[in-house]
Amino acid sequence: MKLRLFGLSVVTLAVWLGGAAQLSAQIRTPEAKAPGGGHLETTYRGGVVTPPLPKPKFTLMDTSGTPFDFWSETQGYVTILLFGYAHCPDVCPMHMAVVASALRTLPADVADRVKVVFVTTDPKRDNPRFLRTWLDHFDKHIIGLTGDETAIQAAQTAANVPVANSDPSYEHSAFALAYTKDNLAHVIYPSGIKQTDWIHDLPLLVKSSWAPLK
Repeated sequence: MKLRLFGLSVVTLAVWLGGAAQLSAQIRTPEAKAPGGGHLETTYRGGVVTPPLPKPKFTLMDTSGTPFDFWSETQGYVTILLFGYAHCPDVCPMHMAVVASALRTLPADVADRVKVVFVTTDPKRDNPRFLRTWLDHFDKHIIGLTGDETAIQAAQTAANVPVANSDPSYEHSAFALAYTKDNLAHVIYPSGIKQTDWIHDLPLLVKSSWAPLK
């Protein structure tokens, strides 16, 4: 199923409960202020998600072969999480290019507080060396994660995104999740988001005052 979000076609955001995909997050219009006692003090170019999505807990291997505990390694950072694959013809390279370009444009006190994590949904082709080379085309600081198919599927389930189809269509979620220091994703960014949107939103996400959720 496809969802028209802000005039852009993206894979429906879903939460897998009891083996069935259910749309549980209501995506608000861009520039809309979120409710909840002022937790979102300003407007965002991405889609504000109500309720926010909790940061997942999973461990995969980074491109150096070291276990990467997603929850603990991203504490205190704005974390952009994407699932996709290096051979993707459009969505994945677009996301990587615009967010990497935005981070290079932003001042260091903002960029240094952001981690970008890309999890391959195609581990058979995206071996660690190939994945690292592909990510380095965009930015050497992007964290690439891989593992066996079972572990990657479990990570997608933990993140409340649809599990990608590895064959034959290679369909995968077409949005980026932005977790803030409270370990919740209040905002998602669909395919087609622009560099200027990231430049606008990342400083707001970094300066957000949400308390950490343990």
